[in-house]
Amino acid sequence: MTFIQRRLARAVPGTATLFFIQIFCTLAFAVLYSSLVLYATKHLHFPVKDAAVVMGVFGAFNYGLHLFGGYLGGRFMSNRNLFVVGMLLQIAGCALIALGSMAMLYAGLAFFLTGSGLNVTCVNMMLTQRFAPSDKRREAAFLWNYAGMNIGFFVGFTGAGFFQANENYSALFIFAAIGNVLAIGLTILNWKTLADISTPLMSATPPQWRLRLLAGAAIVALIVPAVWLLLQHPVSTGALIKGFSACVFAIIAWLALRNPDRRERKNMFAYLILAVGSLTFWALYQMAPNGLQIFAEHNVDRMVLGVEMQPQWIQNINCIVIVIGGPLLAAWFARLREQGWKIDIPKQFAGAVVLMGIGFLCLPLGIRLADPVSGQSAFVWLLLSYVFQSVGELLISPIGYAMIGRLAPRQYQGSMMGAWMLVTGVASLFAGDFSSMVPDPGAGSPLQTNAGYASLFAALGWGSVAVGTGLALLVPFLNKLIKDAPAPAGAAAATREVDARAAQAGC
Repeated sequence: MTFIQRRLARAVPGTATLFFIQIFCTLAFAVLYSSLVLYATKHLHFPVKDAAVVMGVFGAFNYGLHLFGGYLGGRFMSNRNLFVVGMLLQIAGCALIALGSMAMLYAGLAFFLTGSGLNVTCVNMMLTQRFAPSDKRREAAFLWNYAGMNIGFFVGFTGAGFFQANENYSALFIFAAIGNVLAIGLTILNWKTLADISTPLMSATPPQWRLRLLAGAAIVALIVPAVWLLLQHPVSTGALIKGFSACVFAIIAWLALRNPDRRERKNMFAYLILAVGSLTFWALYQMAPNGLQIFAEHNVDRMVLGVEMQPQWIQNINCIVIVIGGPLLAAWFARLREQGWKIDIPKQFAGAVVLMGIGFLCLPLGIRLADPVSGQSAFVWLLLSYVFQSVGELLISPIGYAMIGRLAPRQYQGSMMGAWMLVTGVASLFAGDFSSMVPDPGAGSPLQTNAGYASLFAALGWGSVAVGTGLALLVPFLNKLIKDAPAPAGAAAATREVDARAAQAGC
């Protein structure tokens, strides 16, 4: 039996299924995420600045709607129902975008973003429910699931690069929908296994449940035209989303202040500080399919061993690091903790933000050492940048998801999971702002545009290092805020009860 088979055989019921669902449901998003800017500039002839803004709004809606996904899944439709609805909407979106016109792009994005925005929280909530709040296995499960997500990204990026070489965009978007179909099939085959274990919806009576289901379906139906309308005005929509996000976190702060439980109140404030700190990481990370992709296409020598690397393939560096590093990091952390090392959430966050800054600082160094004739940077500097960014991602992203089960009070768990993903949405808008500052490729050769790239990447890199250092200084304070619930004599029994309920759901 292979290592993966042994791990899956010991997995909590439902977690192995979610690992494979995560692979398939990520594929379509990977295609859109890596190809939208290229499709907009090459096929629809958007100026680079306009394409960067659209990509920023794309990320904002995708991640911002996760907030509604947590709310709708837990209170109206159940997480598994909403997940299937989201997959169907993504299939419709891919079909519309494949038609190849600007009008169909906006219509398809409205369907696709509604689907992708709502269902990611569902997967994370289905996974986190398989564990009791004090269960230490949650972190490893999220690291494994994150590895599954990046397998999906690898397949999506690789396929997108092959279609990009011939600019066969219609076939590309049809290919994207295949993953959604497979995810739906796998969910239906494991329907009972994926039943919700603990959500507010479970306390509803059958008539109340039916009424909530209808209300949830109506809300989803209204989101699609709302997203379509907002996509027509990306600049003002970006400002609106930033304002909305500030209000969401102000509400969480207000709820924290009113929380009568002192431990929960402190945990919620730690959550808010870490959310603000992580905004820096994600704002730079989201430049990968935007400004960094434009830089890679025009200012980097992409010939590797005689093969020209397609822009989407470059993002597979991230996938490889995550897929290999995720399980290794989970095992390494477990071993270090057994040996008495203290590896806490604030330290991981600070390290991630610093690593992101180092990754961006590799780029101006590569520009300084660029070929004096062509002006193109060696590919190795882009490779190093992605490796540093990816290691930072391993420290912050899956740990951030797992952190919700630890810091969020039960009644706010779905909403705080969605709000955590909203941070990435707002970061995408800032990434769009930063990417709109990159030199237009039409403005000249790499020799003429390198200075603009070097200045921007250096400013972003040093800014990230500064924020990461600030978080590191706050580690002692954050550790005083973050406290687990007291472990009563029945804590082990609670973990066994969650395992039993998960197993029963799989019967």
